[in-house]
Amino acid sequence: MSTQVIEKIETLQQQVRVWKAAGERVGFVPTMGNLHAGHLSLVDALMPCCDRLVVSVFVNPLQFGPSEDFERYPRTFDADRAALEAAGVDVMFHPAVEAMYPTWPQATRVLAAPELAARWEGASRPGHFDGVATVVSKLFNIVQPDAAAFGQKDFQQLRIIETMVAELNYPIEIVRVPIAREADGLAMSSRNQYLDARQRAIAPQLNATLTWAAAQLRSGVVPQIVQEQAQARLLKAGFDQVDYFALCDQATLAPTQVVDNAILLAAARLGSTRLLDNLLL
Repeated sequence: MSTQVIEKIETLQQQVRVWKAAGERVGFVPTMGNLHAGHLSLVDALMPCCDRLVVSVFVNPLQFGPSEDFERYPRTFDADRAALEAAGVDVMFHPAVEAMYPTWPQATRVLAAPELAARWEGASRPGHFDGVATVVSKLFNIVQPDAAAFGQKDFQQLRIIETMVAELNYPIEIVRVPIAREADGLAMSSRNQYLDARQRAIAPQLNATLTWAAAQLRSGVVPQIVQEQAQARLLKAGFDQVDYFALCDQATLAPTQVVDNAILLAAARLGSTRLLDNLLL
C-alpha cells in the first residue's frame, strides 16, 4: 500500500470525511519526524483498533524555547515516508509551518494543566508543554481521530495530553504505548543519535538504575534514600548531570513516598544530550 503525503489541511480534512462517511475508524500518531522504531510502535498499537492511520510529521516551533535550535532539528522526510509506507500508514500529514500557524506568533494558546506541567520537564523548559498542548489540540481538530497513540517514555507529556482530552471533551481514545527499548535497555529516542561511542555505552545505565531503584523500593527501602543513591549511581556510571530522579504519583506527577501506583521519573545528561526514562511501579 502506498502512503499518501498530504500537505494541505483542507485536503486531509476532506479525506477523513470520506473515511468516516464509510464508517471507518481513524487512528492518529503525532510526531516531529526523524522516525525510529519507537514511533512505529505507536503505529503498530493502533493497527488492531483502527481502519485508517494518519501520522503527522511536523516540527512544531511553538514548543522550542529561545535556547533550543528549531532550525537544527533533524528533518528526514524521505526516510520517514519510507518507514511509514512500510508500516502500512495511509496518510503522512506534512503541513508547512505557515499552514499550521497562519498568524505568527499565534496568540491563542492551549495552556497545559499547570499542576502537571510545572515540574520535571516543565521546570527545565518553561512554556514547552503549552506549545505541545496547543499543537496537539490543533492536530486533533484537523484530523478528528477516533484514537491517538502516545508513548510512555514522555510520561509527563502523556499525562498532559490525557488531561487535556478529558477537560476539553475531545471524543478521542488515548492509547498508551509502552517504552520501546534497544537491546541493552536504552529507551529509543531521536536524541540517542547525538551520543558518541563512550556516551552510548553509559546511556543504558539510566534504565538499569531505574530497575535497581524499583527493586529497592519494593524491598522497603525509604524512597528518599533510594532516590539519593540512584543519583549517585548515575554520576558514578559517567553521567555528567542528573536533572531529577523522582518517585511520583502516576496521576498527578507530584512527588510521593507511596510506592503503590507510583512512577519513577528520571532525566540525566551525557554531554549536551539529555536523556529521559521512567518506570511504572
